[in-house]
Order: sequence, then C-alpha cells, then structure tokens
Amino acid sequence: MFFWRDDKDGVARAFTDRSGGVSEAPYSGLNLGGHVGDSPEAVRENRIRVASEFGVGLERLVFMDQCHGSDVAVVSEKPDGPLAVDGVVTAEPGLALAVLVADCTPVLLADPVAGVVGAVHAGRPGMTKGVVPQAISAMRDLGARDISAVVGPSVCGRCYEVPLDMREEAAAVSPESRAVTWTGTPAIDVAAGVVAQLTAAGVENLTWVPGCAREEASLYSYRRDGTTGRFAGVVVRGAA
Repeated sequence: MFFWRDDKDGVARAFTDRSGGVSEAPYSGLNLGGHVGDSPEAVRENRIRVASEFGVGLERLVFMDQCHGSDVAVVSEKPDGPLAVDGVVTAEPGLALAVLVADCTPVLLADPVAGVVGAVHAGRPGMTKGVVPQAISAMRDLGARDISAVVGPSVCGRCYEVPLDMREEAAAVSPESRAVTWTGTPAIDVAAGVVAQLTAAGVENLTWVPGCAREEASLYSYRRDGTTGRFAGVVVRGAA
C-alpha cells in the first residue's frame, strides 16, 4: 500500500503505491483517482482503505480537484463540493490531506510544533506558477515557522521529454529544472525545480524520496501507460 511512509512528531506522511486495492485493469490495484474512468465503487473502497491506515474515516480525508494552477486553500473540514486548487493546508488535527499524481510531483509539508500541515500538487505548470511557495506562505500565515517538506516520487528528468522552448520556460523560473533525457533531448526535472523552490523559501528540513513514476512499476504513470490510476501523497497530524 505504501511506497514510502514516515510517522514522526505526531505527523504521518506517506506516498501510496498500487498494492492493496480493488481496482481492475488498466487501473489495477490501489487507484485513488476518481476522474480517470475507474469504477466509483472501487475508488471509494480504495480511499476507505487508505484513510483507515491513518486512523481516519473517509469524511476526514480531503482530496483536491487539481487544475495545474497555483491556488492554495486553507481548510478546517472536508469541503462539501470540489476543491479546485493545487495546494491545501490545515491546522485541524485529524484532518488528512491528499494529493493525487501519476507523474507530477507531490509535496507534503508539516510544522508539528505549530500544528500545521499541507499537501501540494506540482506539475510543470504548477511549479512555474509558484504553487509550492504559495503553500509555504499559507502555512506561515497559520503560524508555521519550522516547516519540513517531503518531495515524493514523480517522473524524473531523464523520462520527461519536452520541446526545447518548454524546457527553457521552466528553467527561466527554476534553473534547477533544466534536464536532458536518456537520449540527450530536452527535458524537465520538475522535482528538482520544486526542491530548489523549497530551499529558496527557507525550508531546511527536506526529504526527497527517490523513485521515478515512469520507471517504477509499483507506481502509476500517465507517461508510461496513458489510461491509468493515480497514487497519492497523504499527510495528517494527530490522527487517532
């Protein structure tokens, strides 16, 4: 069920994988994305299973309606309707935040002392629009001062081929994102760009979980498979 998990200082953070779910091909396993064509019943069951691993019910697991932007929402409960943002933060204990990916970069943020956590979806557009610094700012507005970050598995720079002009547009925002593929063609390393943005924002406690979504068979990858599921990054403070 988990590609990586860490429980420390009252905060649980994890990235799921494909194991432990009920979805059928081509979403086989623990697909958590409700927008990809999978059976709604299967997705619901998969989400219930993940929520239970964090000691919460489905009504305490918040997903975003991600739109490759830079908007960040502050929540104290699960919204009734779609949450059209790419970052979400909370100071509410026991409220789990989730980010869905299948190549994009998931970022989990926490300040256990201040009691503030966040989840961010950073694809190429979100990285260039500054969704990660926006999330850091929103957390600091809630009193966070010592924020730690975990950058999860995503498509690596060797596998994310793009046109040259697209790479240079991203590099103009974050030079660290400039990359080349295995064959020497232009590419973008979104995660490297995100790490640089976190560092620039003053985040010193930073973990970059190794693993390329396209290369790891245990993860979902849109670039590799096309029609496929989504894995998630989840963060929660003080769950039972």
